[in-house]
Amino acid sequence: MAGGVREVLTLQLGHFAGFVGAHWWNQQDAALGRAAEAQEPPGELSPDVLYRTGRTLHGQETYTPRLILVDLKGSLSSLQEEGGLYRDRQLDAAIAWQGKLTTHQEELYPKSLHLQDFPGAEGVLSSEGIWRVKSIPNGKGPPPHTTAATTKPLVPTEGSIRVWSDFLRVHLHPRSICMIQKYNHDGEAGRLEAFGQGESVLKEPRYLEELEDRLHFYVEECDFLQGFQILCDLHDGFSGVGVKAAELLQDEYSGRGIITWGLLPGPYNLGEPQKNIYRLLNTAFGLVHLAAHSSLVCPLSLGGSLGLRPEPPVNFPYLHYNAALPVHCSAILATALDTVTVPYRLRSSPVSMVHLADMLSFSGKKVVTAGATIPFPLVPGQSLPDSLVQLGGATPWTPLSACGDPSGTRCFAQSVVLRGVDKACHTSHLSPGTPLRSPLHACTTGEEVLAQYLQQQQPRVRSSSHLLLTPCMVAPPYPHLFSTSFSHEHGVVPNGPPKGAAASSIPVLGALCSSSSLHRTLEALAKELTRLDLRRWASFMDSGVEQDDLEELLQELQSLAQCYQDGDSPTH
Repeated sequence: MAGGVREVLTLQLGHFAGFVGAHWWNQQDAALGRAAEAQEPPGELSPDVLYRTGRTLHGQETYTPRLILVDLKGSLSSLQEEGGLYRDRQLDAAIAWQGKLTTHQEELYPKSLHLQDFPGAEGVLSSEGIWRVKSIPNGKGPPPHTTAATTKPLVPTEGSIRVWSDFLRVHLHPRSICMIQKYNHDGEAGRLEAFGQGESVLKEPRYLEELEDRLHFYVEECDFLQGFQILCDLHDGFSGVGVKAAELLQDEYSGRGIITWGLLPGPYNLGEPQKNIYRLLNTAFGLVHLAAHSSLVCPLSLGGSLGLRPEPPVNFPYLHYNAALPVHCSAILATALDTVTVPYRLRSSPVSMVHLADMLSFSGKKVVTAGATIPFPLVPGQSLPDSLVQLGGATPWTPLSACGDPSGTRCFAQSVVLRGVDKACHTSHLSPGTPLRSPLHACTTGEEVLAQYLQQQQPRVRSSSHLLLTPCMVAPPYPHLFSTSFSHEHGVVPNGPPKGAAASSIPVLGALCSSSSLHRTLEALAKELTRLDLRRWASFMDSGVEQDDLEELLQELQSLAQCYQDGDSPTH
C-alpha cells in the first residue's frame, strides 16, 4: 500500500453544508490552478485524495471531486443536476437519429454573476484531446481555463448569493448531485425540518438505493479508500439524513474512517420558537447518533452556544464578517476545515482518518471541538518562534464548535496544523552568542518549534502537529473579510500601512481538540431538553421520533458528557 493514494469520499448533506462545501471545493480548485500556473513540482497535499480522474463518453479526460451531494428541490439555481461535463447518452442517441426531433427545455435560473467567467459544458479540447476544465496534477494536463473576465473576479455580497451553487466554480461529476424531491428548499411548506423526517428519507427505497448506487460507483474505483468525510447540517432534518448515511457507511464499509463535520449556520432569531426548539432537538439527536456511527464527530459553528440561549458569534482579530450571511460563515468554516483535514491529505507520511480519530477519540470521546486562527499573524522578517512567543499563554485559536470559551478547560488530545509559513521563517537564525528569548529559539526545525510550543502550552496533552509551507487559498469568490490591519498582498500582519490588493492566500493555524469544554456543553444540552414540554412540539414527535427515543437520547447525552469530565486520564 506504500505509495498509493489513500482516497477519501466526501458526502455533503444539506444546504449550509453546500455553502461550506462550495467554498471548500473552490479552495481546492484554486490550489490546483496555482500549482499549474507556477508549474510547481507536486506539493505537500495530494489532490488525488479528494479528486478522481475520469473520461467523458467522448474520451475527454476530466478531474472532478469524489463527492456525493444531497440537497432539496429548488436549491440548485442555474446548476444542472447531472453536471455539465458528460453529455447525456439519450441526447447523443437522439442527435444520431435522422428523423424529426422536438426538444423541450425547462427555463433555467440565470447564471450567477460569480460564474459568468466560468467555462460551460461545451468546454475546449486541447491538442492532446484533454478537456480544458481543470489541470490534472500530474503535469500531463493543460493549464486551467481562463478568460479576460477572471482578472477581475466578483466577490460575494449580501444580495448576490441566494444558494451555494451561485458561487461554486468547480465542475461536478453527473453522479455527484442527489436531489430530495419530496421536500422544498424555498417556501414555508414541505420543508425538511425535523430529525425524524430526515431519517425516514433514507428508509425509502428510492433514496436509499440511489445513495447506495452512487457510493458503490465511487468506492469501487478506489484502490486504497481510507474513508469518508461527511459535511452534514445539524440544525434541520438533514441531521437525520446524516445519521442514516453514517449508519449505512459503518455497516457496509467496516474498518474505514468516518469523520463527520456537523454544521450549524450563524445566529438565530429568538422570535421563532419552533425553529429554535427544532434546532436544539435536531442538534442533540444528530450529535449523539452521529457519534455512535462515526469514527469522529466535530460540530462547526461561529455561534457561541449549541443551546437555546443565543450567544454572540465568535470574534477574529483580523476578520470582519457578517454572521447573518451564510456565505461569510461558510467561508470561515471551510478555511478551518481545509486546515484541520490536512493530516489525512498529505502526499508523504499521511495520517489515516482512522489513526487521527483513534488519537483524538479514546475512552469514548468521539466528539471533538475545532479552533482556528484565521489568518495566523506573521510580521515580515519575523521568525516563527517570535510569532508564537507573542501569542502568550492563552489558547492561540478562536473556538469554532459553539462550546463557549475554552479558557479554564482541559484538553486531553489535540491535532494541530500550521500552514503557509515560509521556510526561511521557521527558525530564529540567531547569531552565535545571542541570548535566547525562549526555548523555541533553540529549535533547529520549524516542526520542532511548533511541537515545543504545544508542549509548553499543554504539558500533559497528547499532541500531533504538522507544519506546511502551503497556504490556504482565499481568492474570489471567497468574500472580502480581512480587516485593514492585514496585508492583503502577502497574507501577513504588517508593521506599516496596509496594501489594497485582495488576498489570494493566507497562513492559518487550525486545531482539533478533545476537551473538557464538551462536558459543560453536552450537559447543558441535556438540561435544556429536560425542561421542554414536548406536548407543545407534537409535530416534531409526529415526524418519527417517540417519547422513548427522547428519554434514551437524554441518557446517552449524559453518558457522553461524563466522558469529558476534567478528572479523566489522557492515557488509555
